[in-house]
Amino acid sequence: MSEASFEIRVCDSCGLRYPLQAGGSFGIRCPLCLGETRVVLRKSIREEERIITTAAATDGILRAVLLDNIRSAWNVGSILRSADGFGFDRVYLCGITPTPDNEAVTKTSLGAEKTLRWSHHKDAVKLATGLKEDGWRVFALEEGKDAEDIHSLSIAPGERIVLILGSETTGVDPDLLKLSDGIHSIPMRGYKRSLNVAIAFSVAAFALSTQGGR
Repeated sequence: MSEASFEIRVCDSCGLRYPLQAGGSFGIRCPLCLGETRVVLRKSIREEERIITTAAATDGILRAVLLDNIRSAWNVGSILRSADGFGFDRVYLCGITPTPDNEAVTKTSLGAEKTLRWSHHKDAVKLATGLKEDGWRVFALEEGKDAEDIHSLSIAPGERIVLILGSETTGVDPDLLKLSDGIHSIPMRGYKRSLNVAIAFSVAAFALSTQGGR
């Protein structure tokens, strides 16, 4: 039975409160002012307590995400982690999108690349065409006057769907938009009209994960 432990320490000089874990980057000196610190709490966590049991899918829906020419390896890793967390089954990495062979991807995916099926494809349009021919429904996450609220997307039990995300700067490839069964966006209420691509995926993935009762 393995255990992980950490301390909560408070600096006597500046009052900073921070966690100190074995093997972490912080020490017993305050990371802000290098003052003396004291332990105010110790916690041991058994590894068994960290395991989250994933409920088996009851709706039969297969959910995949297609990342086309996403440049940032950090964003890709974050999307992989969210895809695993929201019960997606597959990730298609297309164009210049970095794969988990890139260390920066795995630093933010935190092992999700080991639980998700992923593959790399040079041409997202060819891939999406083949997926549609194989019976998948394809949806694009993109803003614009033709986009519908992501919450309006209806998925029936047993369906197979692919959510497409495009370049951070140029958006989803126009030919992918033409292939899409629907274009959906996330409603924005502030001055900013878009979100970081990894955050946008998490919002959309949550909306899709509630479809079909999953």
